[in-house]
Amino acid sequence: MTHRPYTPSGRPQPGEYAAYAESQMQLVVGDDAVSVLASLAHETLGLLAPLTDDAVAGIRYAPGKWTIKDVVGHLVDDERIMSYRALCIARGDTLPLPGFDEKVYAAAALAEARPLAELLAEYRLVRDASLALFRPLTPDAWRRRGNANGHDVSARGLAFHIAGHELHHVRMIRERYLPLVK
Repeated sequence: MTHRPYTPSGRPQPGEYAAYAESQMQLVVGDDAVSVLASLAHETLGLLAPLTDDAVAGIRYAPGKWTIKDVVGHLVDDERIMSYRALCIARGDTLPLPGFDEKVYAAAALAEARPLAELLAEYRLVRDASLALFRPLTPDAWRRRGNANGHDVSARGLAFHIAGHELHHVRMIRERYLPLVK
C-alpha cells in the first residue's frame, strides 16, 4: 500500500474565509494549518494547564463577559463546528452550512461548573481530531470552496479560522483574565 505524502495547506487568501475574520487571520503566522494548529495547542495548553480551578473560579474581566472556563468551552465548540464545516467542504458537499449562536452554546455548555483539567483534556481531544482530519487533505481538498453561515469559505480558510480565533481568545486571556488570577 502506498502512502501519500502530507501536503501543507498553504495560506488562505481573502475570499476563502469570512471577511469578519480578517483581523484574526492576521494573527496567524505561517502558511500551513496543520503546523500552526499543532504548535498552538502546545502554547494554549502551556498557558492554561498550570491554572487551578480555585484560581480561575468565576473570574470575568467585566460584567457579562465569559469566565476563563467559558472561553475554553467556547474554543472547543467553535473548533468542532469549524472542523465539521471543513470536513463537509473538503469532501465536496455543496449544501450551505448553518451558523451558530456562540452565546447560546456557551450558556448551555455550563463550562464554569466543570474542572478546568477536564475542559483542557477535551480541548486536546478535539484538536487531535481536527489534526487527524486535516493531515490527509489533498491540495484540491484544502482549496475546495463552500458556503458556511452565508460566507464563501475554503477548507483551509476554516482551518486557519480555528487558529486565528484561538489566538484572539488566548490574547484576551493573557491581557484581561490572567492579571485577575490570584
